[in-house]
Order: sequence, then structure tokens, then C-alpha cells
Amino acid sequence: MRSSAEPTHVTEHGVAIAAPAADVYRLVADAAGWPDVFGPTVHCEVESGTERRQELRIWAFANGRVRTWASRRILDPEARTVTFRQVVSAPPVASMGGTWRIEETAGGCRVTLLHDYRAVDDDPEGVRLIENAVEANSTAELHALRTTAERFAEFAQSRFTFSTRQDIHGDPRAAFDFLARAELWPSRLPHVARLDLREEEPGVQHMTMDTYGPDGSAHTTSSVRLCFPERGLIVYKQTTPPPVMSGHTGRWVVEDVRDASGARVARVTSWHTVVVDPQGVRRVLGPGTEPAEARAMIERSLTANSSATLLRAKRHVEGGTP
Repeated sequence: MRSSAEPTHVTEHGVAIAAPAADVYRLVADAAGWPDVFGPTVHCEVESGTERRQELRIWAFANGRVRTWASRRILDPEARTVTFRQVVSAPPVASMGGTWRIEETAGGCRVTLLHDYRAVDDDPEGVRLIENAVEANSTAELHALRTTAERFAEFAQSRFTFSTRQDIHGDPRAAFDFLARAELWPSRLPHVARLDLREEEPGVQHMTMDTYGPDGSAHTTSSVRLCFPERGLIVYKQTTPPPVMSGHTGRWVVEDVRDASGARVARVTSWHTVVVDPQGVRRVLGPGTEPAEARAMIERSLTANSSATLLRAKRHVEGGTP
């Protein structure tokens, strides 16, 4: 039950950043890019709005679980503030809002992150959980913001996106199911050696996977995936990416289209967004590895895995193979 008598709790977190205020504001304003910057953020969609007012749907970790909520933002690029208010909260949160404030300083800028929140029925356990989540996430986000902003040019050059597409003649729902049933991948995909899957709730999957690279080497990654069968969409974020990447997010998109003959086709596209870790590249590939060479190697490896998955999905849907 939501009551106006529930007391409001207020927190303030801040950090000094040795970077231009304009760069920092740009990172805060770009909500769709948050998963590549902020560790707790899994996925963020700008559902509507303008450069000054936006409606967001956010999925993020809070106390180890993935939560989702809808927020409204007011952006003021001149004042460099972003004010936010949840319009649909997830219990134990009854309401939450706050402000990002970025102020110029002699050495760069000062970022202040304010929160105000109420817990459902002011339940003490709910208050404690919210307080812990706000503390952990605010600290992590400000640290990530500072790290990214202070190497803003390098970050921008290190982040890139690419895709692979496959047309499958058959039911798009069958293609989606092949991708969603990741627990079956070790028996279906030659490059997957092991996969442990835990479904936190329907549509929220936590995966730990051992995969083989093109050179036969194996590496372990951990990911969280959000499955939207009604949209033909699976989005994911690697919480433990390979050592040559500091970030890796992606999505599988299944579209119901018709080919030139009018036959039904499932058009499946695998998208990847990668942030290269220069230190990891030097450590794994050698100090003389050029950034372009590292990017090409990463793209080749991920494209090979995506293509193998898409080919197996095609055989499964079109030929009825397991």
C-alpha cells in the first residue's frame, strides 16, 4: 500500500572528475549507452521523448537481482542537470527520484548524484534494501563515470557495433525458441563447451558459459539476458567479459518478414556492441598489438560464434534437427 505518510529518505553522493563537464554530461544524458558505462545497468530503452524530456524503461541490478522500472527525465544541457522520477517503481520502492548535477571546477568538474525515496509502508527491511542498493549503485556508477570520462576519447574510439544476419524459412517463434533455450546450446552449438543457466524469473536469465574461440582456446563468460518473446527480442550484457573487452552488450532480433516469393521468413540479426580494454589487449595479445588489429580480431571471433549459432538455428527450424 502506498501512503503519503511514508517518510522520504534523502541521499547524496559525489565525485570529482578530471574531465570536461560537457563530456560527463554527455555520458549521463545518453541513457541508451548506460549499459556500456555503468556496471549495474543491464538495458535501457528510451521509449519516448525529446532532447529535454524522456520516458525510460530501465533494467538494472539492485542487491544482486535484476529490477525494472519506468522513469521520466528532464534534461537541462545548459545547467548540466538531469532530473529523474520513477513513474512505475518496483517494490520495495514506493517512489524514487533525484538529480544528476555536473558543475565545472578548475580541474574538471564535480558530479553530485541526489536521491530521494520512500519504501512501501516504510517497512524497515524495505528501507534497508533500498538504502543498500542506492549506496552500492551510486558508488559504482560514479566510479564508472569518472573512469570513462577521464578517458573519454579512448572510450569513444574503443566502442564499436556490428551485426550478423541470417534468413530462416520457417516460424519466427521456433527461431526465437532456439535462441531463448540457451541451456540446450552445449548439445546444439559446437563452440559452446558448457553452459549453466539460472532463470531468476520468467525472461530474466543468468548464464555462465565456456566457449571455444577460432584458435581452439576456451574462455568463460557470465551474462544476464532479458527475453521478450512478444517482441522477438533478446538483449544481454556480459557481466564477466573476455579479458580483451571492458564491456560487451548485444541483442538477438527475430523479425517476421516475407521473401520475394511471399514465403514466411524469420530474419534473425545478432548485434554486438563492444568496448575494447586496451590494457587487456596488451596483456593477452602483446604490447605491440594495434587497436585496429584488436578490433578486427574481436569482431572475427564474435561474428564466427554468431554465424555458427544462426546456422544451427536455421538447420533446426528448416530441417527439424535437435
